[in-house]
Amino acid sequence: MVVSPVSNKALMDEGVKDTVNDACVPIKLFHGHVAALKDSVDIMFIPRMVSLDNKVTLCPKFLGLPDMVRYSVSGLPELIDLRFDMRKGKHELYNFLFRIGQRFSDNRLKIGQAIWQARGSFVNYRRLLLQGCTPADAFEILDGDRQLPQEKRCGGIKLAVLGYPYTLYDDYVSVKILDKLRHRDVEVVTPEMVAASDMQRMGKTLPKNLFWHYSNRVVWAGLYYLLDMNVDGIIHVTAFGCGPDAMTNKLIELEAKNQRKIPFMTVTIDEHTGEAGVDTRLEAFVDLLRRKRGLL
Repeated sequence: MVVSPVSNKALMDEGVKDTVNDACVPIKLFHGHVAALKDSVDIMFIPRMVSLDNKVTLCPKFLGLPDMVRYSVSGLPELIDLRFDMRKGKHELYNFLFRIGQRFSDNRLKIGQAIWQARGSFVNYRRLLLQGCTPADAFEILDGDRQLPQEKRCGGIKLAVLGYPYTLYDDYVSVKILDKLRHRDVEVVTPEMVAASDMQRMGKTLPKNLFWHYSNRVVWAGLYYLLDMNVDGIIHVTAFGCGPDAMTNKLIELEAKNQRKIPFMTVTIDEHTGEAGVDTRLEAFVDLLRRKRGLL
């Protein structure tokens, strides 16, 4: 298995060159990762992700991502672009994984064992997220490269940082927002640290949910932290040009400011975002929260 390099400016520039003009930053960066991999692999895995929860779909760009890549990046190897749609039934995940496995082996037992092993790893991964680890932290712990932190660094401020996982946890795209906050002794919580049962409970509090999977998760996580966790503030990290985020951002802002009187800030990123401007805004926001709590 070959994994593309860590996101960087060269990958972004390559993605910008290959992608349609109105694509958001994550889609542009994805094209850059494809271009970095295409000459070093025989097969590329780009599934057509439709629905992850048997109710709503992902962003339209996810639905068309295999086609966007196929017609934008030249010289591609064979693509595994199988459709994954949990609306087909509760067994769709295992059927999907079996179809992938059959591309490499006719031994159904071997494929089943691989799926079972992957399931165990994923359960451990989710457990670490619910304990307050980021995905990067969880990967290192599962690989044995580090130990589970015993204590969280906290300077009396707790911030919910909301955003889509492919934006929030990519250090290049997010300009290391999570690390910057932790270096300021801020306790950071994210959507991936909310249990599925709490997400479902928050979804029932809204008169109507959104049409997109990740947008709903961001809104539900925001409601959970506002209602149950007493956070001092909320930061929403959004990509410029993201259509679903236009509604997601406003829903969270209205709930935070009008209903809960919690400070809220939006950080919009694109391929031209510089760290200096983000640093200044984060520092000012954290100082405001500390002054409000009487910590300054």
